[in-house]
This record gives sequence, structure tokens and C-alpha cells, in this order.
Amino acid sequence: MVLHMASSEWDNVVRLAGDDVARDRDAVHPDDTVAGDIELLDAYSRAVVHVVESVGPAVVNIAVGRRTRRGEQQGAGSGVVIAPDGYILTNSHVVQDASQLTIGFTDGSTREARVIGTDPPTDLAVIRTHDSALAYAELGDSTLVRVGQLVIAMGNPLGFESSVSTGVVSALGRAMRAQEGRLIDNIIQHTAPLNPGNSGGALLDSHGNVIGINTAIIAMAQGIGFAVPANTARWVLSQILQHGRVRRGFLGVGGRVRSLDRRLVRALELPSDSAVEVMSLDPNGPAARAGVCVDDIIVAMNDEPVRHVDDLHRLLGEWPFGEPARLSLLRRMQRLTLEIVPQEVHA
Repeated sequence: MVLHMASSEWDNVVRLAGDDVARDRDAVHPDDTVAGDIELLDAYSRAVVHVVESVGPAVVNIAVGRRTRRGEQQGAGSGVVIAPDGYILTNSHVVQDASQLTIGFTDGSTREARVIGTDPPTDLAVIRTHDSALAYAELGDSTLVRVGQLVIAMGNPLGFESSVSTGVVSALGRAMRAQEGRLIDNIIQHTAPLNPGNSGGALLDSHGNVIGINTAIIAMAQGIGFAVPANTARWVLSQILQHGRVRRGFLGVGGRVRSLDRRLVRALELPSDSAVEVMSLDPNGPAARAGVCVDDIIVAMNDEPVRHVDDLHRLLGEWPFGEPARLSLLRRMQRLTLEIVPQEVHA
């Protein structure tokens, strides 16, 4: 059916449609767009300012004295107070060979500190200044970190105390070599610039939780930042406080996080939709002797899910060395269980 309309009626429809377009155009006024952008920027600024004001007092400057053949040398770095009784997380390379540590707080006060323990394989260290009721920061859950989220870095780059930079998480699951040559797995890469002196400072989310400990051990990398995840730091902290060192199980594998197809997860009744893919293998290590191969995907150890590299580290730290363990893995879409005997290695 064809609908016929008189010319006068058609003109009226066109006029009404034109009025609707004009109203829609006026409804999105450029001034409203500018105001909205300003409000977003204000919200961003308020979030950063809130985090800085609440967590800033827990981020400290670390002055390091070292005795050498040429006399006393001075270094500097950053740290994060993570307990009110003076426990501080920092980088291992910041306090390496230190003969004296002096902690500087945002209120201008200073205190002497000592090294409790270091873990060069993760570039983390725990130091302590004997005090009480100190401002401290909370360690967050770094498994919740997502690419693209806002991050705030706090530290003392190039000696400029209490400096703040912002950016976003640009990648997860990176691997990089510590100064002693061992790979640090599961590193957070971000765009908040770091410089010498930022090492050991806090990487924070928009709620003020510490999601990583910044490290600046890569030369010429001031345009990007790297941080050791908070969950790794929490595990290292517990090991040092319990044993005075990190008791680390050795499997002889290098791995990265691997996402698993949900259909595969359901079909094989896997414990998680992420696991650890074996990227490299020590031919003389326990994993190679047990029959693990490169490209295998580790999904569980002793029936405990292995979602991230941190899970594997934690499970190895809890397992009695020299005792056989069950390693569940995927190989060419088939699920296998191998018996493996972790060995203890000393960092």
C-alpha cells in the first residue's frame, strides 16, 4: 500500500522533524561537553590527591651507606611501611651491601633501620626501624589488576622526595632479569615513569592499595615502569619473617600465565580458567626428570589450582622439600599427572 499525503501535510512533517533535530542539537551543547570533561578531570585529580594524602606518609626515603675500598659511598631508594611497628618493603638492590640505613619520613623525621632479609630473585627486601604507631599502607590483591587501570607511583626519584607520577597498567605477566641474573616472573608493566631512587616505592591503585613494589633496575627504561606484584611481595614477606630467608622450591621451569578456553575448562573439569605455561626447562632440574616438557601447561599442584606464577611459588614454599608432589598439567589437550620432587634452593 502506498501512503499519499498532501503537500501541505508533508511540509508540516518536515518542519516538525526539523524542530526535533534542532532540539537534539541544542541538547548536546559544546559547553556541556567541556563541563563534562572538566568534571572527569576533577574526579581523576580527586582520586589521585586522596591516595597521595592517605598513603604518602607510609612511603619513605632510604639513605644507604656502603663501605668500599674507596671509603664510604652513599645511595638512595624508596620503601613502603607495611606494618605500624616499622616493617618496610623495598628492593633488594637498594639495600645490597648496606652498612647503614637511614629512613626519612614525610614529616622530616629520620630513623635508623636494619635489614631483616633480602630476596634477590624477586628484587625484594624487608627492613625494619624500631618504632610503633607508624603510618602504613595495605598490600592489595595483585591478581585483580587489569590492563588499562589507573596506577599511581610514589617514591623519591633522583633524590626528589615524596614525588608522584601516574599512568596506567600497560601489560601483565612480564618477565625480567634481576641484577643477579635470575628471571623475575609476573612483573607489572605500567606507564608511570620511574627513575633511580624510585626503586622500592609503592605502585598504588585508585583505592590506595599497594599493588606492586616499583623496581627501576632496567637501564634506560625511564619512559616505562615495572613493579613486583603485591602478592609476590606478601609471600616473600611471610617467608622472611618466618625463616629469615625465602625458602624456595626449585622445579627448573620458567613460566608465564596462560588463559584457558572456557570450553576446555568445562570439558576437562579444570580448576581454573588460567594456568602456567612452561616456557623454558632446566634439563637437569626436577621438572625435566619428572617428564615435564616445554609448552606443557601446569594447572594444579597437589590438587591446588595453579592460576598464576605466584600460586606455584606459594605452593612450592609450603611443600616439604624432598617429598614427592603431584603436578597436574595439560599436554596437547590431554590432562596428565606427574610425580615430582621439588628441591630447595637458596637465593
